[in-house]
Amino acid sequence: MSEQNLANHTQFVTPFHKVLVPVIFLTIIGSFVNLFHSLNDHSNLYSASLICALSLCLLGAALAARIFALGAQDRAIRAEERFRYYVLTGGKMLDSRLTLSQIVGLRFASDAEFVELANKAADKGLSNKEIKAAIKTWKADLERV
Repeated sequence: MSEQNLANHTQFVTPFHKVLVPVIFLTIIGSFVNLFHSLNDHSNLYSASLICALSLCLLGAALAARIFALGAQDRAIRAEERFRYYVLTGGKMLDSRLTLSQIVGLRFASDAEFVELANKAADKGLSNKEIKAAIKTWKADLERV
């Protein structure tokens, strides 16, 4: 990947976003088409209903896996950024007014601007996007889930 910045920092996981999710949606569509055709053929109605239920469960499992991974990542980011603020300020705690979304945005700020930007974000209530746009020296995060 080239140098990370505001324009290119979003990440798509090809096997998940471009393969698994479309295949699951196609499976759901196909299963409901099958169910619709089975409404007149009661011998297949039960199996068609099960296929629909399993397809929806597969979508739920895939989304839950992604949400759980992002939740764990958010916890790690919160801990890392709190510790970074603590180290950079010589023992001060990160402002409790900062939301998780703001802290996630701050992770891209270089050490030189992190403390000032964190304080500004807490005082002015900057959004995640506003924080990222205010970063002058971008610190890449290439180890995201």
